[in-house]
Amino acid sequence: MTGLAPVLKAMLERGERAALVTVAGARGSTPREPGARMLVGPAATAGTIGGGRLEWDAIARARAMAGPEEMVDVPLGPAIGQCCGGHVTLRLELADAALLDRIETEENAAASRLPRVLLFGAGHVGKAIASALAPLPLDVLWIDGRAEEFPQAMPGENVRRVVTDSPLDRIAEAPPGSCYLVLTHLHALDFQITEAVLRRGDFAYAGLIGSATKRRRFERTFTAHGGEPGVLDRLTCPIGSALHRDKRPAVIAALVAAELLITTAEASKEASEPANAEA
Repeated sequence: MTGLAPVLKAMLERGERAALVTVAGARGSTPREPGARMLVGPAATAGTIGGGRLEWDAIARARAMAGPEEMVDVPLGPAIGQCCGGHVTLRLELADAALLDRIETEENAAASRLPRVLLFGAGHVGKAIASALAPLPLDVLWIDGRAEEFPQAMPGENVRRVVTDSPLDRIAEAPPGSCYLVLTHLHALDFQITEAVLRRGDFAYAGLIGSATKRRRFERTFTAHGGEPGVLDRLTCPIGSALHRDKRPAVIAALVAAELLITTAEASKEASEPANAEA
């Protein structure tokens, strides 16, 4: 997941004029939520405030800015050919070094709050999953003991390579509420990692690649080692199994990405409910 700060930094270094467009307020049905933003350069843009006529007009207005900042109220109705029916307030700011510093600070803070995903295994499916997770709001540690299995360049800034022969150490260090995907090149290692995750217990998602047969084998091993049977209900195995007969890595990766997004969204909602109730 690439932020806007590197894009803006490159634009400023090239001496290009740029503007930041931010959804400052939104009421009713709108394409994007408050805080959504995009950069507008002389010939290209990065990010999005929702597309359609709203975005088209915002780009034109940003390129024609005379002052350092503008606020624009946009009713989303027939007048602009956009039928959402809500109301959006946009903030337009000409970019400079101070704005770049602000965006970097905000994006670094947002990155520190991203859900942590530990992806164990750099084989074909691991590579596909890493690529599928790269554009998503997730902080991914991609873990394998075989350095040669990793690509030379990571698929995204939010995917970090970890070469280690002690994967269990990474489980012990992970923050509560992390997500775990286990798909190494060895069944015994898969079982060892998955058992450690389940025994820790405070995971948001625990996924093991395999089949129904592999799941039954793991369950027998886990309970034989004294594991609590009830926690097995929280294990996703096989991962990405919504389309049972399609075993292509890219398809599995897309389904796994969906599983993680649903899980992390639900966890975020549950975490915010007590605060909302008190307010």
